Amino acid sequence: MNVHVSPAGFPALVLNADFRPLSYYPLSLWSWQDAIKAVFLERVNIVANYDRAVRSPSFEMKLPSVVSLKTFVRPSTHPAFTRFNVFLRDRFVCQYCGAADDLTFDHLVPRSRGGMTTWNNVVAACSPCNLRKGSLTMAEAHMFPSQMPFQPSVQHLHRNGRMFPPNYLHDSWMDYLYWDTELEP
Repeated sequence: MNVHVSPAGFPALVLNADFRPLSYYPLSLWSWQDAIKAVFLERVNIVANYDRAVRSPSFEMKLPSVVSLKTFVRPSTHPAFTRFNVFLRDRFVCQYCGAADDLTFDHLVPRSRGGMTTWNNVVAACSPCNLRKGSLTMAEAHMFPSQMPFQPSVQHLHRNGRMFPPNYLHDSWMDYLYWDTELEP
């Protein structure tokens, strides 16, 4: 699974004031229109440009390919509990059979038995496995997840997000992506 990015759209990579991407998955990108608007509103600095320019009768500007925010946006320390973040935590695969298609989520302790919709009770599951388990417990269904659910950190979700890069990464972005990962000797 990867995010579709069109190089023809000239997206701009958005970096925080510390030059780290605001997010890795989805990669923090703005349309060229939003990037130019932010430049004119003096909210960002241009770090790198495309070779393509936009023109008006009295003005010409190269399209920004990388911008950095002028003010630091404090990253969230606790990720929101969302369907997308559950799938990202579980790497977009069913925790019962490993399938990557038709994902939904399953409550380990079924809601009909008092199970809550929380990080520690929900896993990604394909529809066939979810239907097979139904309102049974893991033991009753003889179905156990490959990884027990947990509340991930933002860093954990970023690490997982790096496993699903967009289909397109502009050369000017490479110096700013994954710079906090360990280098090979």
